Amino acid sequence: MTPRRRVLAGIRRTIFAAGILTLVILALSGQDATNTLQQANSLEDENLTPEEKILEQIALAETEQRLIARRKFLAEKCAEEGLDRPGNDSLHRPNAWEFLVNKEYHLIWCNVFKAASTSWMYNFNLLAGYSPQFLKASKAVPVSLARQRYPRYTAEELAKFLNDSISFLIVRHPFERLLSAYRDKLEHSLPHTFHSNLGAHIVWHYRARDPKTNTRQGPRYPIFEEFVRWLLCQWKAGNDLDMHWTPVVNFCTPCQVRFDVIAKFETLHDDQDYVIKQAHVGHVIKPEWKNPTRGVQTKDVIKNYFTQLSKTQINDLYEMFSFENKKSYGAKFSEYGE
Repeated sequence: MTPRRRVLAGIRRTIFAAGILTLVILALSGQDATNTLQQANSLEDENLTPEEKILEQIALAETEQRLIARRKFLAEKCAEEGLDRPGNDSLHRPNAWEFLVNKEYHLIWCNVFKAASTSWMYNFNLLAGYSPQFLKASKAVPVSLARQRYPRYTAEELAKFLNDSISFLIVRHPFERLLSAYRDKLEHSLPHTFHSNLGAHIVWHYRARDPKTNTRQGPRYPIFEEFVRWLLCQWKAGNDLDMHWTPVVNFCTPCQVRFDVIAKFETLHDDQDYVIKQAHVGHVIKPEWKNPTRGVQTKDVIKNYFTQLSKTQINDLYEMFSFENKKSYGAKFSEYGE
């Protein structure tokens, strides 16, 4: 064996040994991690080398530890706010209306709009039996196609399906999700659509007239500050909100429904890869992101938009989204309000 091959063989042995040690440590840290290791031993891709399989198992085990911490954090916050108790209002009973239940693959998803929803609506349509060719050619709205295969269940029926399924939702910082929805549905709205008409309504009621011309100057769509002013008025009046900016705590009721996986934008690739492997659906779907923001991404321009808002408006938005991981995200936007 040449010196170069001996070195490479040594490196592979080191990686293999380190991987085994890491897996043992993770296994000792909790029973859930042990379950992950047992499931990871039956990886679907048989083409991986032993070293690659070890690294894959390490990644899965680390993801499981992160998901355990998220479930624990959610349970603690739900208990603190009293949202884990059953009741008659919308926050204290499961909102089964928005869930998609795939009984064949035992996979349940609550569709949070503007949080990788396009990608996963496509995935759930694939899991429902639609072909990629059909989905590419179809002019139908993806959610309408999905509802032809996924009926809406009652809360009691959903609870039964949760017993033998993997349930997940994808969350995003509420301010990023709000801005993404604004840019997509209002700033880039197509003429004569629902959101284009909504934008015209907001401009009419929330944009001041130019005293010289007695007209409303500016773009045809509401600027972000006008949209936020309108939204906060709707929220304070107790009106129903558009599904694209309804708070997740109202939409998916995570304090009332058990979620196995709480995926986040910051770790989306690993989290959805974990879901796919745990559900054994890698032969049908892949972890991909099908709908990046048009033009520059939301995270790159968020400061430009939020500096339009006053401190009072930002504080009101915090209150509106007060249950959505406020302690995890709060400091990120505190500097933006004028």
